[in-house]
Amino acid sequence: MTEQDHVTVNDPRGPVYNGGGHQYVFYGGPDWMIRKGVVPLRIVREDRVRLADRFVRPRGYRAAAEHLAKPGSVVLLEAEPGSGRRAAAIMLLHELGEHEDTAQEPVRFDELPPTDKDRGEAPFSPAAGDRYLLDLSGISGDESYAEAQHRLAVYRSQVQEADAHMVVVLPSGMGHAHAPDLEPHTVKLVRPRGVAVVTRYLRMDLMPFRSEDLRNTDLQHLFDRSPMRELARFAGLVRTARDSGRFGTDFAGWLDQAMHAVTNRADEVRKQMATVRTTADRALLITTAVFEEALADTVYEAWHVLMRTVGYKEDKQATELERTDFGATLHALGIERDLNGQLRFKRLAYADAVRSYFWTNFPGARGYLRDWIEQAVSLPGLTPDDRMNVVVHFCERALAASRPDHLFELVSSWAGRAAGASCDPLAVLVLELGLSHETFGRWFRRRMYDCVRSGPLSDGLARVLIAACVQSLAPTHADQAIVRLHHLALRKGEVGLEAGEALLSLASRAPGHYRLLIDRLRNRMHQESHAAEPHLRLLTELTMSGRSPEPPSWPDLCLGWEAVFSQPPTALWNPLVRSWLHVAATDRTREMALGLMVRATHGRTTALHRLYVIACDWASPAGHPSRAAVAALFWQHIDDAQYSRTEGTQRAGAGPRTMEEA
Repeated sequence: MTEQDHVTVNDPRGPVYNGGGHQYVFYGGPDWMIRKGVVPLRIVREDRVRLADRFVRPRGYRAAAEHLAKPGSVVLLEAEPGSGRRAAAIMLLHELGEHEDTAQEPVRFDELPPTDKDRGEAPFSPAAGDRYLLDLSGISGDESYAEAQHRLAVYRSQVQEADAHMVVVLPSGMGHAHAPDLEPHTVKLVRPRGVAVVTRYLRMDLMPFRSEDLRNTDLQHLFDRSPMRELARFAGLVRTARDSGRFGTDFAGWLDQAMHAVTNRADEVRKQMATVRTTADRALLITTAVFEEALADTVYEAWHVLMRTVGYKEDKQATELERTDFGATLHALGIERDLNGQLRFKRLAYADAVRSYFWTNFPGARGYLRDWIEQAVSLPGLTPDDRMNVVVHFCERALAASRPDHLFELVSSWAGRAAGASCDPLAVLVLELGLSHETFGRWFRRRMYDCVRSGPLSDGLARVLIAACVQSLAPTHADQAIVRLHHLALRKGEVGLEAGEALLSLASRAPGHYRLLIDRLRNRMHQESHAAEPHLRLLTELTMSGRSPEPPSWPDLCLGWEAVFSQPPTALWNPLVRSWLHVAATDRTREMALGLMVRATHGRTTALHRLYVIACDWASPAGHPSRAAVAALFWQHIDDAQYSRTEGTQRAGAGPRTMEEA
């Protein structure tokens, strides 16, 4: 898959598309993205399930699956760009869990960064059964590939040792630089038949057609030569033509419209632009393309905002009634107004081609277009769906033009305008679209990392970063989300508390996340002993009973308690110990916590005495039998620890045997 590849991800049942195009993700409801033609790519289960319904297995897939089935296996995929190699990698990993017992501890499914600098501070610690994707398809140049192969060797060693699984997508045209020891693990994939991919998509869209309807010379050329992303787009355009109700009622008509859209639209726009020479008319074309389906009056306002942004000087001598009427101008440009007053181009997918033309051929105007979008999304006539469409259209073209910085500038601007404790939804959307982009996702992850480690950061932007970590980054790069949320949680005020809550919630979802955060907090307390309190507070909260994953990770909890109890007795101990005493009183399976907490003190007398006092305070007011029994058991553990530490002294009669005697 190239940087333009477009993939959707799904369940392990039928064939699936392996294709291309831009990839975007919006967590919390992908339906709107499907309606608007934005194909999400996530490696969380619900999207893998959706991909599986559309996936057509390429030749070589079975051999790769058989190799990957072994614990500790690493499979390297070699395939041409546009062949669906990334989607194949995702499906190989997904199908490992096809018969997985959902009652067991869930395995991780993460994408790994190809270089150390992309990972930031998050360590790689795989566990048995975990699944990892390493996409090197964007690597170019021998030096970069050598660095990526070094990283691959480290990952591979750890995956094999942990009995995990990893699929690597190799870059195209770099066979001369492959390490010889990778050859036995490399599988070559051959592009699936294009007609099979399109057929699968059309059937999933419940399209009424026969196999003969797809047999003509032009279609065969498309099927044989187009990347998977174009085939997916073609099938989507057939569906759009049907659903619009504007292009007839038979499959042949929809197919014809889709064929024209993918083969002729770029030429049609070029021809129109050769005749449309004025600033005003060109501005109306791009405005309609970006704001398509918005009300005509709102498009009119956005049009004038754009002309002001680019510095267009209107003829002040002419009155409004002397100018060409808006309807005539629209008609001359091939724009129609429907019965609801919404604007659209008469031809299917023409707006896409217009947007592509302007961002490609007017590089000097891209900054103006960014400034225009920043202002125009606030027009009062826009609906939430309109605003979402505008943002998606802009992000799609800005990223295609390699301007991720334009997106982040919008994020910062819109986030800064949020009032009070609110979080600007458009800023979140832009950041999530950037994070989920196949080529620039790493750029956005790194930009977020730099942001959270920097000094000044507005509360609005911090809240947007928190939301993006939780909704977009955590499902695919949980380690990196934890690192970024930890930095945000160290900030003072409400935003720091919100980040801390998001961090603790994320860490509590899975044992691997929990272990990572405990290790990170313990290390930071050791490294920053002069400023350990913020890390200590987070660690104390994390190791309370309500934060532990199910079932509790006792070794990890014990490590966390050791770090907490190594600090001078503080008020933080009280809620921590009481939470586990309370749980043990209602659930006998949690009584193990009592002995482990005592063991975590390493027999230090001051710490044991503190635990004893907390238990006394917890048990005495209620007088409930279950509390008394749990407290007695806890005291027994404390006595045993005290006795073990002072056994030699006790035998000589030099001191009390129990904590009560002390």
